Amino acid sequence: MKAVRNAPPGVEVVEIDEPEGEGELIKISSVSICASDMLYLQFGSQQIAGHEFAGTREDGTPVAVEAIFGCGKCEFCEQGSFQYCHTLMETALGLSAPGGMSEYFRAPERVLTPLPEGLSVSDACLVEPASVAWHGCHNGRVGPDTTVAVVGAGAIGILTAAAAQEMGAATIDVEARHPHQHDARERIGAGIPTSGYDVVIETGGSESSLHRAVELVRPGGTLITIGVFIGVAWPMNEISIKEVSLRPSLGYCAHQGRREFAEVADMLASRPELPEMLISKRFPLEDAPAAYAAAQDRSKGIFRIVVEP
Repeated sequence: MKAVRNAPPGVEVVEIDEPEGEGELIKISSVSICASDMLYLQFGSQQIAGHEFAGTREDGTPVAVEAIFGCGKCEFCEQGSFQYCHTLMETALGLSAPGGMSEYFRAPERVLTPLPEGLSVSDACLVEPASVAWHGCHNGRVGPDTTVAVVGAGAIGILTAAAAQEMGAATIDVEARHPHQHDARERIGAGIPTSGYDVVIETGGSESSLHRAVELVRPGGTLITIGVFIGVAWPMNEISIKEVSLRPSLGYCAHQGRREFAEVADMLASRPELPEMLISKRFPLEDAPAAYAAAQDRSKGIFRIVVEP
């Protein structure tokens, strides 16, 4: 079968054997490319790419596939906090373990979320990044009495604002950079940030966005970081002066027996404008190198590029 392998500084389309082992064989329908995929190339990974994907079970059920497997047995996995499992980095899809940018992928049943009516499997690759956004809002305890600013208006930033809306935040503003990001911000009904927010959620992963997030949060407020920071100087003096509660947010989990993947799938099904806005272009698997090239320039109206096996 065909698959896309990391071949730093780019990717290549290769022929590999059908995946063996435990788990169910999923026929992949859509895989989206995010900034982490680019980081994995920088890290030198040579695994099969892809951690945002959806497909169809052997019985025809469309599903979104969680990229955080967990061992399924430890205390964290049993309580639904599988993002804390000690196997996290060993099973990081597309980095240290084979990802899903291929024709088929074998996955444990516990990481498969059936799609609700109204969410197409061709759009359901967005469930993974939207779950990262949802988890950030949950970690910030976003609710009806919360004012929220989101710094970064890429796909995860827009999805974070949408998640905050679903959680009933009193105010939701988004710091956007490029024209298409401003258009998306306006389309979902988010405002332009001012200052003094209860919760600020940083999604850009840059030093400038981190400093901006600290500027926007109120004294005693909460700063959630979703972005991945490498070689960045943290504004700790400013954070200390404001006594900001700083909470990094990684991945997603489950609450009271329901997985965030399922909550997010419902959100995307009820808001079809989100996939319509955020999936910028689609490429066949054979054109994955071109898809990666297109995904690297966010200034040209790009949110998410999707590869379709």
